Amino acid sequence: MNKKPRMRILIAEDETIIRLDLRQMLERADFEVCAETGDGEEAVRLARETEPEAAVLDIRMPGMTGIEAVRRILAERPIPIVMLTAYADPNTVMEAVRAGVFAYVVKPFREQDLLPAIETAIARHREWLGSKRELGRAPERISGALDVVVGDNRWPLRIERGSDGTLDVRLLAGEEKSK
Repeated sequence: MNKKPRMRILIAEDETIIRLDLRQMLERADFEVCAETGDGEEAVRLARETEPEAAVLDIRMPGMTGIEAVRRILAERPIPIVMLTAYADPNTVMEAVRAGVFAYVVKPFREQDLLPAIETAIARHREWLGSKRELGRAPERISGALDVVVGDNRWPLRIERGSDGTLDVRLLAGEEKSK
């Protein structure tokens, strides 16, 4: 029987003890830690070199913040990222979400907090990728009408696309007023 390959995860956490705890938790949960660092810039480099399938990043790290590292990692390769931080204020959370994180865990954390957050991030990432694929397959639809005025406000027109793809152009009512 073929064993499913373990998901490869990058850890970026500047506190060594927390980084070691993360590694142990992830390995017990059958993830493979492909790289780890305590520096934001190195996290970006390691993500490029090791091509992880997911990442857990702290927000405050030397070299570069975790939020900036998230932006750079996702610009090169979209992966599910969990933000791990002691900062739970709404501005920091929103900044992380805007950067592209899929889950957010506040320190101190337990294994029961981290593992569901990682699974949630992975599931949300898969849904996001699926919706992007569906969007790429869906035919372009132009909904609604476009109203334009032609010739020194003399001819107000409405342009609509029919379900068969043809364009319907008609003069709007009230043309007598504009003459």
